[in-house]
Amino acid sequence: GLGEDGPTHQSIEHAASLRLIPGLDVWRPADTAETAVAWTVALDNRDRPTALLLSRQNLPYLPKNGLGDIAKGAYVLAEPAGKQKAQAVIIATGSEVQLALKAQALLAQEHGIAVRVVSMPSTTRFDRQAAAYKKAVLPAGLPRIAVEMGVTDFWWKYGVSAVVGIDTYGESAPAPVLFKHFGFTEQNVADTVRAVLAGQ
Repeated sequence: GLGEDGPTHQSIEHAASLRLIPGLDVWRPADTAETAVAWTVALDNRDRPTALLLSRQNLPYLPKNGLGDIAKGAYVLAEPAGKQKAQAVIIATGSEVQLALKAQALLAQEHGIAVRVVSMPSTTRFDRQAAAYKKAVLPAGLPRIAVEMGVTDFWWKYGVSAVVGIDTYGESAPAPVLFKHFGFTEQNVADTVRAVLAGQ
């Protein structure tokens, strides 16, 4: 999203590399509420340092039922409307969470596909949760699609079927142009979910 700064390499690998450092908690919040929780958790940490990866973009507040589960590193942000049973799960982090919500709405409105959206601000924190909680957030048998503007290799450990990510360095252009060029649009995320479901 900073492509107009010039032809810099755009650090697509840094979030993933930080998550690989043993004993380091890494947070990539999607809005002010997740940022506040991440900061609180960081202050409470007595046995490990914390890295906060904050967006330079203006991000909207994402409506949620409560703040309790954010501290667990991942939580169900949005279930399908009308008590429909989810057919897939979109996992997103940081600024891409709003993209996942838009894709969820697009899939429901245009294709009748029900999708759960999981916000995962801290993979390191989520990985330390009890197996029962992890299974409740990411149920077995539901295909998973991850969305992050970074390298895709990191996400396969969560049993995803596809990743909307980027494995090349960025380009120099206005952010909306770059998002479309690299496929970070609600339409592409929705198309990825549809392709995964069609391939089952």
